[in-house]
Amino acid sequence: MTSELIGLTAQDLIEGYRKGEFSPVDATRAVLARIEETEPALNAFVRVDAEGALARAEASARRWREGEPMGLVDGVPVSVKDILLQKGAPTLRGSKTVSEQGSWDEDSPSVARLREHGAVFVGKTTTPEFGWKGVTDSPLSGATRNPHDTSRTAGGSSGGSAAAVAVGAGPLSLGTDGGGSVRIPASFCGIFGLKPTYGRVPLYPASAFGTLSHVGPLARTASDAALMMDVISGPDPRDWSASGPPSGGFRDALHGGVRGLRVAYSPALGGQVAVRPDVAAVVRAAVTRLAELGAYVEEVDPPVQVERSTDPVEAFHTLWFSGAARVVQPLPASRRQLLDPGLREICTRGARYSALDYLAAVDARMALGRRMGAFHSTYDLLVTPTVPITAFEAGVEVPRGSGLRRWTGWTPFTYPFNLTQQPAASVPVGLDGDGLPVGLQIVAARHRDDLVLRTAHAFYEAEVASHTSPNTA
Repeated sequence: MTSELIGLTAQDLIEGYRKGEFSPVDATRAVLARIEETEPALNAFVRVDAEGALARAEASARRWREGEPMGLVDGVPVSVKDILLQKGAPTLRGSKTVSEQGSWDEDSPSVARLREHGAVFVGKTTTPEFGWKGVTDSPLSGATRNPHDTSRTAGGSSGGSAAAVAVGAGPLSLGTDGGGSVRIPASFCGIFGLKPTYGRVPLYPASAFGTLSHVGPLARTASDAALMMDVISGPDPRDWSASGPPSGGFRDALHGGVRGLRVAYSPALGGQVAVRPDVAAVVRAAVTRLAELGAYVEEVDPPVQVERSTDPVEAFHTLWFSGAARVVQPLPASRRQLLDPGLREICTRGARYSALDYLAAVDARMALGRRMGAFHSTYDLLVTPTVPITAFEAGVEVPRGSGLRRWTGWTPFTYPFNLTQQPAASVPVGLDGDGLPVGLQIVAARHRDDLVLRTAHAFYEAEVASHTSPNTA
């Protein structure tokens, strides 16, 4: 029963609870057993609350027996990235500079909504320090490893969440994405990850990285992610920048297929990106299938960079490095020595930017947003590889021998759409020659999360996308 339960989606679990085939206690015990099997080899969790999880599961089981579940995910095991506040659990953000002492008596909005819907919180997942980079390792918790090959990275910064979902340690996890941090690990671990339109999921406390940072679900399927979105997209007055209530349910938007959608397929951003050949081949095959399903697919590049002066990476670095500097600003020099050396480096650079530098980056961001807005007046969707490579060695920021300096050098398909605040998802569409997952990215205009989820769901229904069980014991 244990192996069967950890392979079920959240919706499968809910259906099983409804029919009385098994209980939330059964599912939670199976997930806790799976965590015990895979930790510390994966290092996906910084904290596991077995006692609390079982208590919540038992309360949920009583509600199901009485025919009164309290919400959409009542009894579903869920993990939370250790960037987001969770009542009763220290949120250390991957840093030795954050003390465990404190009341920890508040939930972030998305965590609060999950609690209101009866979710069973099993633990907090690993993150790089303050979520600053596209892989998951930190001085506090070490490196998180890929379930498909534990010598390799799970990606980041929501790497712990992605690894947990991939290995069966709960069907749902909450992540954050400031430059690809949900989509990168989803691609590397072979699961589904969604970065919703900015503001669609309220965030509190506000991120030091400002409006680059989105909260989103990691799951095995697009339909499970839609279920989670129906829970976490509820309004919260603590986020002044959040969107109003959604106009409809995300699960309701899944159906209808892709027939007639206008899709721009950009295999390499106009040749600017060196995409590994087996990654390119897997993504192209999935795009071919998209056309067979009835979408109008045209190979065309988005106006991400129209000339060198409009390269978004420098604007992103200005905003990102300034945010990092703001995170550590309160720390005395003696405490800064505890930080990840790479984080210290970008903080030093970020502290040197002037207000005019920052505003120039905002201008570049707005210009990119205008260009992408015009682009989506012609194309409903943009499809690209999520990442031009597959998972590389764990414990390093960039692949060895790549000549790259920062994680943004190997994530050119992800961070532009944090600048523009557009919804974007990574869908697992196959494996490379080493058996490592390859992700395809779907991007839509702001507030068209429904199109992203609908297209991703069509990939799953056509069996183009699927969760590949990793080899991890």
